[in-house]
Amino acid sequence: MKKIMMIAAMMLLSVGAFAQNEVGQFTLKPMAGVNLATMTDTNDSKMRVGLAAGVEGEYGVAENFSISLGALYSMQGVKFTRQLLGASMDATFKLDYINVPIMLNYYLFKGFAIKAGVQPAFKASAKLKAEASANGQSDSDSESISDYVQGFNLSIPFGLSYEYESFVLDARYNLGVTKAFKDNNGMGADDSKHSWFMFTLGYKFAL
Repeated sequence: MKKIMMIAAMMLLSVGAFAQNEVGQFTLKPMAGVNLATMTDTNDSKMRVGLAAGVEGEYGVAENFSISLGALYSMQGVKFTRQLLGASMDATFKLDYINVPIMLNYYLFKGFAIKAGVQPAFKASAKLKAEASANGQSDSDSESISDYVQGFNLSIPFGLSYEYESFVLDARYNLGVTKAFKDNNGMGADDSKHSWFMFTLGYKFAL
């Protein structure tokens, strides 16, 4: 029994020893996946499904700890429905950003990390797509609302990841901190903030 316990302890120790980037090692991870995005203070809303893609670099700073920095193209926003003068309007805030996640990663065991950080973002495009229907007829239109959307946004990302043979599955929740729209924007969403889940698959390799 003692031998079995010693073997189990050695296995656990070996798992911890290889559960992170080696100290001083830098890795690069191209990644792509999907956003399930919504916004606060929007009634009758649904998630907007969009692309998340980019690259992250990770540097091992201490045993079980690393820091990562990335640049991700992120499709965010929200879908919602409005009733106007007897007509139904389905609309989408299509707000896309270049997100820059700065994450602290802690490896609990081999391949499995929990992470949290801060994420500044810069507006790439902002459009309102609307589709109205009344009396059996429908019409759609899309227009830029860039003048009403803040150019800078900030969020708090946290989540977890699992690595297997250099492939990394990553799941994060991103909590918006700053308002998405400028004050008195006329969009009816003065206090709206982003809120979205992001799921990506990446491939990590050492440089």
